[in-house]
Amino acid sequence: MRLYLDDDSVDSALIRLLTAAGHDVLIPAVAGTAGQEDAIHLMRSIQTNRSLMTRNYDDFKLLHDLVLFSGGHHPGILVVRRDNHPSRDMSNRAIVQAVAKVSNSGATFGDSFHILNHWR
Repeated sequence: MRLYLDDDSVDSALIRLLTAAGHDVLIPAVAGTAGQEDAIHLMRSIQTNRSLMTRNYDDFKLLHDLVLFSGGHHPGILVVRRDNHPSRDMSNRAIVQAVAKVSNSGATFGDSFHILNHWR
């Protein structure tokens, strides 16, 4: 899967695990978008045709709704929810497993908003 990780999702261990699992990962430091606003990250994921992975549920849910409401499209948004509770938060390995499950499920990605915590 082609992924774009926003600033909130950049974690070297996660990137290594995703890459080892066969995913093509682009990060803001390489894309020239480090430290930019969320809308810039979504635009870069659209420009590069990569599903965006974020931990920022609220802002990207709003951007997702705005894009679809205005008749636009995006390659998909994958969200990792953080509750700051060890039994509910996902480890990097759990995130990679959830990406594999949603990827292999046949679920659509274009214009979708998937919460990876539901794919454990």
